[in-house]
Amino acid sequence: MTRFPGRLALQQRVLPNYRAPFFDLLASACDGGLSLFTGSPRPVEGIATTSKLQIAKYHLGKNIHLFSGSLYLCYQPGLIDWLRNWNPDALIVEANPRYLSTPAAVRWMHGHGKPVIGWGLGAPTSRFVSAGTPLSAMIWSSFLKQFDALIAYSQRGADEYAALGFPCEKIFVAHNSVSAPPSAALDRRPETVDRFTILFVGRLQARKRVDHLLRACAQLEPKPRLVIVGDGPEREKLQALAREIYPEAELLGARHGAELQPYFAEADLFVLPGTGGLAIQEAMSYGLPVIVAQGDGTQDDLVRRENGWQIPPDDFEALVSTMKEALADPVRLRRMGAESYRIVKEEINIERMVETFVTALNRLTGK
Repeated sequence: MTRFPGRLALQQRVLPNYRAPFFDLLASACDGGLSLFTGSPRPVEGIATTSKLQIAKYHLGKNIHLFSGSLYLCYQPGLIDWLRNWNPDALIVEANPRYLSTPAAVRWMHGHGKPVIGWGLGAPTSRFVSAGTPLSAMIWSSFLKQFDALIAYSQRGADEYAALGFPCEKIFVAHNSVSAPPSAALDRRPETVDRFTILFVGRLQARKRVDHLLRACAQLEPKPRLVIVGDGPEREKLQALAREIYPEAELLGARHGAELQPYFAEADLFVLPGTGGLAIQEAMSYGLPVIVAQGDGTQDDLVRRENGWQIPPDDFEALVSTMKEALADPVRLRRMGAESYRIVKEEINIERMVETFVTALNRLTGK
């Protein structure tokens, strides 16, 4: 693994459970260590956070949440004191203009002759335009100029940064990943299938559109086995809907870690009909082709025509027709699953993600 010989500081708004393995792996590549500063989410967000890091140092700060929705802003007092105490060689911060503490942290680092990297999804200005509070392209461009380099979650994000005038040679793409590359060999599934198994894994929220998945399966012939793994505020509604239109559906509740293995192993196709979904990469590591709704760009590099389908969000007819297409050719489905496995083993995983971060750090610091 490529190494960063310095001391790294990294700011995030919160520390979700799923991001901890990446931060620990990045810390293991920093000879001087890594210190992570985060605050706590708002109770309404429902983000499962952790404070348990095995290698990275963790500093729990405070988030002052201001307003909500499109007006949301966040201020993190104590950020400068943390930087003084840790005295890093480089700083990585979330590249989000809604975080009011960032400019002061950048000025502190630059005042000590040290670089700052912004890390984010990109800068789709239309996403942030609302009545009376437009975050225009001009504001985004001005905000980004303070950084010495940018790391984007996806190629789409990198293109958005470049479109705002940020130098292309200072933009790095670290494909968003939450999983290590699979260690086990790919199991070969049979190419003849008596009954397909479709799998969903995720939190049962309205935006995940599991209701669309139930309705789509009800239109398929022959009827597939549908396995829904997860819990959340929509569970009772989905159970009632399943009883009404697709009683064969199996709503199993939450499963974690090794408990998920048999469901991934038995499935033929993984479907996420709504936005979000951290389980995509895990499904791919089991050799599953995937159908996902188009989102923030992180799926663009992960889900390709060789291993799956991206469909418009909230487009029920597109979901139905794509599922029919997917299940029409079992041989092609297995071939696409093998490509899913290859992508997460060779291209998009937390090891590759760390390599990009370290490359960016070393290029900026000349180490």
